[in-house]
Amino acid sequence: MRPVTALSAPRPSGASAAPSALGEVLLDVHAISKSFGDRVVLQDMSMRVHAGEVVAFLGANGSGKSTTLRAVNGLIEADSGDITIAGVRLTEASAVRRAEARRTAATVFQKIHLVPRRTVLQNVCAGGFARLPAWRSLPPLFGRELESEAMACLDRVGLADRARDRAGSLSGGQQQRVAIARALCQRPRMILADEPVSALDPKAADDVMQLLHDLAAHEGLGVAAVLHQPQLARRYADRVIGLRGGRLVFDAAVPEIDDALLASLYL
Repeated sequence: MRPVTALSAPRPSGASAAPSALGEVLLDVHAISKSFGDRVVLQDMSMRVHAGEVVAFLGANGSGKSTTLRAVNGLIEADSGDITIAGVRLTEASAVRRAEARRTAATVFQKIHLVPRRTVLQNVCAGGFARLPAWRSLPPLFGRELESEAMACLDRVGLADRARDRAGSLSGGQQQRVAIARALCQRPRMILADEPVSALDPKAADDVMQLLHDLAAHEGLGVAAVLHQPQLARRYADRVIGLRGGRLVFDAAVPEIDDALLASLYL
C-alpha cells in the first residue's frame, strides 16, 4: 500500500463514507515544524480535521503526535508553518481572534485535571469560565444558565446522575468523561484529545473512545486524538495520521491501513 500524504483531495471518512460526506474543515495544519534546541521534534507536518470525523494520531514516543496538538491549542508555538482553526489563520490574526479561534478547539488531556473536592457539576461549569467575568468564577456565582448548560453536557456523556457527587469519588473512566463534558461546556466545534485513554483500563478506554466517536458522528464535532493503541484507532477513528521521527508517514482512511503500514511507525 502507498502511504497517503496528499491533502489537496479529501479522504473518505471511514469505510463507507464518500468524499462528499466530509464536513467543513475545522483544522488545517500546513507544513509546521518545531525544534527544542538542536532537537527537531516536528518537521513539515500537514493534516486536516473535518467536522464529523475522528482523526487518530499514532506513532512511537517522541514522534510528534502531542507536539502537533500542543501547537494547535497554543501550549507551544510552531517555529514555522501555518495553522488555521475554524477559518482563522492564526499567523495573520490578532491576539483576540487567535484566542477566539482556539476556544473552538477544546483540549482533553491524559491527566484529567479535575478538582477532586468540587462536585462533578462544578468541574464541568469551569468549561464556561471564558464566557464569564472573573468575579463569577466562584461556584456560588456561576448562575443558573451556566449550571443548566453544564447539566446538559453531563447528560451528553451519560453522567447527569453524578452531578452532585464529588469528582474525586468517580472512577478514572468516569472522570475522563467529566473532563469531556467540561470541554463540551466550552461550546467547541472540535475536541483535541491528547492521550485521553492512556491511563484507563480497556473497558473505560473503550467507553471514552465510543463517546468521542459518537460526538463526531451524531453531533458533528471534529475529534483529533493522540493514541498509543492501534486497535482503538482502527475501531473508532475515520482516519489515522501516522508519524515517525517528527515526520508524517501517512494520512489514510482506516480501511486503507494494514498491519505492515502500522508496524512501519515503530521501526
